Amino acid sequence: MQNIRVKICGLRTAADIQAAVAAGAAYGGFVFFAKSPRHLGIAQAGELTRTAPQGLAKVALVVDADNAFLDALLADCPFDMLQLHGHEPLARVADIRARYGLPVMKAVGIADAGDLDAAFEYSLVADQILIDAKPPKDAALPGGNGLAFDWRLVAQRRWLRPWMLAGGLNPSNVAQAIALTNARQVDVSSGVESELGVKEAGLISDFVQAANTENPPSVPTLR
Repeated sequence: MQNIRVKICGLRTAADIQAAVAAGAAYGGFVFFAKSPRHLGIAQAGELTRTAPQGLAKVALVVDADNAFLDALLADCPFDMLQLHGHEPLARVADIRARYGLPVMKAVGIADAGDLDAAFEYSLVADQILIDAKPPKDAALPGGNGLAFDWRLVAQRRWLRPWMLAGGLNPSNVAQAIALTNARQVDVSSGVESELGVKEAGLISDFVQAANTENPPSVPTLR
């Protein structure tokens, strides 16, 4: 078995958390973005995060959040990490990291090789980098769209900080994605849902198991 750290994003219920922990996920992601079907209110998230088992790193996904929102969120919820999934500039990432004293993961959308420089720049100020598929220009969501990018773009890249692969991953392709990119951390949301915004415990278990498969059968070619 490999030791791949898996993040299950978009947890909304105690059953979701239990499924992620039982499967062996390292991170649980909680979404604070009103347009997302996985969106949580602060009070709901506070109850969930305060009762989450030890050992699951609790990650708050926010999109261009201001200090007032972050102040309120962190006053009520014991998060271990902030995931910035908007258009936060470098200075804002550094400011949030200093202000709240929590590790910060910055999501960077990738569509072609030209997007890789931004990921490197953010690695100078963030604790981790989430390499995700860039959403279409008309997309309502900055992530969780079930879209993949050409993994070959990051196959030979090295970053200054730990990084996580996201974008269109599911139990059927995660082993191949890891084999191609040598990612040691992966993130999934829609790929373990039975319907939009509804996590499926069996798919979560299948995903974590597949991520730790030593010898995937083949590496797919992305169109």
